[in-house]
Amino acid sequence: MKLYDSVELAARNLRESLLRNSLTTLGISVGVASLVAMLSLGIGLQQLASRRLQRSGLFDTVVVSSRRDLRSFNREQEQEGPAPAQSPDLDEKARAKIAALPGVVEAYPDLRFIAELRFEDKPHLTMIAGLPLSAKESDGFEGMQGKYFSAGDAHEVILQKMFAAELLGKTARNPDEVKVAEVAPLLLGKQIIMRYAERESGGAGADSASYSIISHELPLTIVGIADLDPDSMRGNFRARLFIPQQLMEGMHAMQAYESRDATHATSNQPAYSTLVARVSGAGNVDSVEQAIKKLGFNTFSILDATKSLRRFFAILDLFLGIFGSLALTVASIGIINTLVMAILERRREIGIMKAVGASDSDVRGLFFAEAGAMGVLGGVFGVIIGWLIGRAINFGTNIYLVRQGFSREDIWAVPFWLIAAALVFSFIVSLISGLYPASRAAKLDPVQALRYE
Repeated sequence: MKLYDSVELAARNLRESLLRNSLTTLGISVGVASLVAMLSLGIGLQQLASRRLQRSGLFDTVVVSSRRDLRSFNREQEQEGPAPAQSPDLDEKARAKIAALPGVVEAYPDLRFIAELRFEDKPHLTMIAGLPLSAKESDGFEGMQGKYFSAGDAHEVILQKMFAAELLGKTARNPDEVKVAEVAPLLLGKQIIMRYAERESGGAGADSASYSIISHELPLTIVGIADLDPDSMRGNFRARLFIPQQLMEGMHAMQAYESRDATHATSNQPAYSTLVARVSGAGNVDSVEQAIKKLGFNTFSILDATKSLRRFFAILDLFLGIFGSLALTVASIGIINTLVMAILERRREIGIMKAVGASDSDVRGLFFAEAGAMGVLGGVFGVIIGWLIGRAINFGTNIYLVRQGFSREDIWAVPFWLIAAALVFSFIVSLISGLYPASRAAKLDPVQALRYE
């Protein structure tokens, strides 16, 4: 039997039992829709998590910490280097070594401290951090009003929008309540006074354990208001006020960890709690991490966090796919039932086909064609229904988020590969469901089939 004849005959048979075949196809559609809707939700949540991580601006950076600092103690890295007591200091010498590693663009200390700021004669207390000029390209500064630092040692400051609102006397519990465009015109160009403490070790004749604290005031010009996320994962973005990195290093402001470490507190040689190594590309992060670990330091990067995150979403997608496939499995039983009923109704037709020369494979192919057609049609309609369900869930979720004071987020996504996979899966399941009916029809004895009334 020619392929064209098989397709035409299969289409005619499907049209003759239109209601029953339509209900079977609808069952397949519901199964595919549930599969697409669940997987699209898992994919959307994964993309949402990735977007949140990208906003941290740390995808191409490695955070380096000393093994001597118990706060950075990591049991997973315990066996990869020297014991904490034997590990090197994270000082300028270590900084130079890290900066010279292949793939490292720059290495700078993660400097931050809490200081008092005076704006319009009113005191404010907040965390201050230094940012290099290269941070201008970070995603976190895309929505900034004003400009970035003009030089590495410029007496300029960039404010996080929540702190900017605080300076203006506005109270806001949610970052989305503060609009950068509203607060920026009221602050840009104005000055703010920063008060900070500088430690100074004793002189040559002084006690080696003595040091003094010198108070300084530094006027700073507000040049930018940034729409940074204060809850970003790691890095300087936890601060609410930023000054140029070079200016920060030249201030020699006393860090919190220095007050706990007498060795560092009484030495003019700076030692750091953490360093940030900026890498030439995200693909080089892993190799740079391994090289830094060999130097005797602990490392952390967004890639480390995303490994666990990807594992979680892989398991989530697996379970969502399994539960979504249950409805499609039930629909496959409907295909078997429909085709078995078709065999009983068309025994004489099958007998005549075999009597005039149709082979077992021709009969088997006819039923496979009918099962495949129902699978393809059910898959197409199922993808459409699943897409609509996903859109409805996303729309309803955003309404809820807005009412709770949060920003809109896309928690649903249907990539092209998911559509193709759903159609192929539906077609394969339909063919598998047609195995038994097709085999049963092919085995019919034409003599017995012609006698059937």
